Amino acid sequence: MQMPPKVTQRAYERLAEIGAGEQGQALRVAVEGGGCSGFQYDIKLDAPTGDDLVLESGDGQKVIVDSVSLPFLAGATIDFTEELIGARFTIDNPNVTSACGCGTSFSM
Repeated sequence: MQMPPKVTQRAYERLAEIGAGEQGQALRVAVEGGGCSGFQYDIKLDAPTGDDLVLESGDGQKVIVDSVSLPFLAGATIDFTEELIGARFTIDNPNVTSACGCGTSFSM
C-alpha cells in the first residue's frame, strides 16, 4: 500500500485563513500531464467528489486528491510557504526524478 500525502499544519491554517471550509471548499491537489517535463500540479479550491481521498484537519479543513493523482503523490508533503516572491501552496514530492528550470513541471 502506498503512503498517502501528508499535509502540514501550516497548509491547514492557510485554508482556515481564507475560509475554504466555511465555503464548503477544499484544496484539490492533482497531477496532470503537461509542462515541459511531462507532469504538472493543478492546485485549486474545489468541492470533494466521491472518488477523492480526503485529508482533514482537526478543525475541518480539507485537502483532497483524486484517485488518478494519488499514486503520483504517494509520500508527498503538501505545505504553504510565504517568501519574498509570494505565498503559495507547495508540494515536496519524493517521487519526482527531475524538474524543469521554471519549477512548474516535473518527471517521474
